[in-house]
Amino acid sequence: MPQASAPPTSPSERLRDHPAFLLFWISRVASALAFQMLGVAVGWLVYALTGSAVALGLVGLAQFLPLLFLSLIAGHAADVFDRRRIVFIGQAVAAVTLALLALGLAEGMVGLAAIYGAVVMLGACRAFEHPTMAALLPRLVPGEVLPRALAVSSSAMQMATIAGPAVGGFAYALGPTVPLAGAALCYAAAALAMMAIRHVHAPVPRGGMTIATLLEGLAFIRGHKVVLGSISLDLFAVLLGGVTALLPIFASDILHVGSQGLGALRAAPAVGAVLMSVVLARVPLSHRVGHKMFAAVAVFGLATVVFSLSSSFLVSLGALFVLGAADNVSVVIRSSLVQLSTPDAMRGRVSAVNSLFIGTSNQLGEFESGMAAALLGAVGAGVAGGVGTILVALLWMRLFPGLLKVDHMPARPVRTHPAPAKSV
Repeated sequence: MPQASAPPTSPSERLRDHPAFLLFWISRVASALAFQMLGVAVGWLVYALTGSAVALGLVGLAQFLPLLFLSLIAGHAADVFDRRRIVFIGQAVAAVTLALLALGLAEGMVGLAAIYGAVVMLGACRAFEHPTMAALLPRLVPGEVLPRALAVSSSAMQMATIAGPAVGGFAYALGPTVPLAGAALCYAAAALAMMAIRHVHAPVPRGGMTIATLLEGLAFIRGHKVVLGSISLDLFAVLLGGVTALLPIFASDILHVGSQGLGALRAAPAVGAVLMSVVLARVPLSHRVGHKMFAAVAVFGLATVVFSLSSSFLVSLGALFVLGAADNVSVVIRSSLVQLSTPDAMRGRVSAVNSLFIGTSNQLGEFESGMAAALLGAVGAGVAGGVGTILVALLWMRLFPGLLKVDHMPARPVRTHPAPAKSV
């Protein structure tokens, strides 16, 4: 599939010349930081109340179920209503939910059921927030700088992954209400930054929501091989190659580094991803992007194998660092191709499907890793997952040759619904 050459970025198209993007980035950082703080606080609080691993597992399920049931509806809403307002409402509702939870906890009026209820509400907010933010970003910057904007935006999630758990853990030591109140303030700041964005909503005809309109995102993805290949590659690569769920086993039984070492292992991929996002923001990917994406997925798999076989803490940290950096390259390319290849009128529904795939791969990936570790041991499961990721990359190169042959990013986001793509 031929791709038009992208013109070089001119000084007038730098990210710092787009204040709407800065506000978007602030909103994303604050929201991600709140979520990471919340993850630590709720996990510790639930375990302190129950002492049950099953109860902890139900927290993850409570987050995932709203995503499963609301993603397609959220995508439809993002394509019909003002995306900025949808994100604002989701973040504002999250802030109020956490403030009420913190107040109820301080007054001794909150039990386990209320905590799960709050988690479900927050999961519903994220089901609307994430695909809508993904669909909004291409409207805030020119197409020429979108890959750079995505690289910088992705660093927000990684920075929060590094800082959020530490901040949440320190705040929890002052009392369980402190991180909840802090997360509420972060969500409030995110909502204010989002509403400060000067963005003119392009109205679209508001047809009724039907099964057909909800499934249009899936139909579009199925008919456009570059988009289908990009999204499905992420699904299966993460499903097989993730070792996050096994890190406590490696820290305790293989590397013998304890809880502090576990914290370092969890942070290493995020550090690699943040540094790579800085590099990509300064030196955007300009050519042979298909080859670079598949190479990054293969490096991700190889780094997983090295980590799994390592008995050295420093080597393990290095492997996870490389894993995070490679994953960031792949994420930026895949996200750019999906966003730039999708017409704006479909971007919310396509982003919602993408978010659902990512959430599914993360949840099922943890389950797959745990089951594989039970059968093969942690080392065997990690090696098998890394090799599986490499095999997926090789298979996808054959199944989606058009994706492999993509040379440049499209110069502009698609503004109108294109004709169905031919098979490549």
